[in-house]
Amino acid sequence: MQIGYKLASEAFGPQELIRQAVRAEQAGFDFVEMSDHYHPWLEVQGHSCFTWSALAAIAAKTSTLGLATGVTCPSVRYHPAIIAQAAATMALISDGRFTLGVGAGERLNEHVVGQGFPSVRGRHERLREALEIIRLLWQGGYQSYEGRHLQLEDARVWDLPETPPVIAVAASGRSSAATAAELGDGLFATEPKSSIVAHYREAGGQGPRYAEVPLAWAPDEEQAVRAAKETSRWAVTGWKVMSELPNPVNFDAATVWVEDQHIRRQFSVGPDPAPHLAKVRAYVDAGYDHIVLQNAGPDPDGFLDFCTDDFIARVRALA
Repeated sequence: MQIGYKLASEAFGPQELIRQAVRAEQAGFDFVEMSDHYHPWLEVQGHSCFTWSALAAIAAKTSTLGLATGVTCPSVRYHPAIIAQAAATMALISDGRFTLGVGAGERLNEHVVGQGFPSVRGRHERLREALEIIRLLWQGGYQSYEGRHLQLEDARVWDLPETPPVIAVAASGRSSAATAAELGDGLFATEPKSSIVAHYREAGGQGPRYAEVPLAWAPDEEQAVRAAKETSRWAVTGWKVMSELPNPVNFDAATVWVEDQHIRRQFSVGPDPAPHLAKVRAYVDAGYDHIVLQNAGPDPDGFLDFCTDDFIARVRALA
């Protein structure tokens, strides 16, 4: 099992994210996973840097730390030809430490280029075409593609790694899990549902299985709950809301109803390792083997110290 640290590009500026990544390597994390957003979820978060630039800087400042996008939508705001090129470059400059996490996207980030945001079916069709284009370009040479939604004309990625990056595909049900098995090398999820892993395996998937675990560490529970409620209450709305709202102001309005009890159900909170380990165990028991610790608490350094002491070792022991 590998343990990852979530870099929240919506909550911190690029210099701070790079600093946290270096600290995560020192703390014993195997990899970092960074969100790829154009907007933050909430106005109070106040950040959303260009993920690919920050990851390149992290690659230069670390030596063993794995790097992953969590996740990139390669079919609306980006064309898949650009993501194929970007991921190949990241694999080269990181000496093979990069994983491309991809998903169907959220309106929050994709509507900004003025092409609208597809229906659920439409964006999953676009994701399949994007993955086919990326795979095609990673074969080398000039390539063209004519899809229902996406096209490629005489394109070639010149700098290719000897081994292409792992592609982990975000899934929430049978259809998307099958896409992960067919066109990806791994699975990416945010819920401790064993059914997602089962669908992935039934479709022939045998790769790494990534999952984000929502934690909120702080010196006391109330402080953890307050911090998570202030900056991360969007997480309790569910994917049907999270994928559809266009701007942070909409998420502010949509989460005014969130109370402490909702935060406590979504996140493990406080300084005690026991509830955090119980939260992680649910994902391990569901079949995930790349566990991403996503801290919504107010003190990233305190959380990293907490992990350094013995928490990472205790998480590994759950496997």
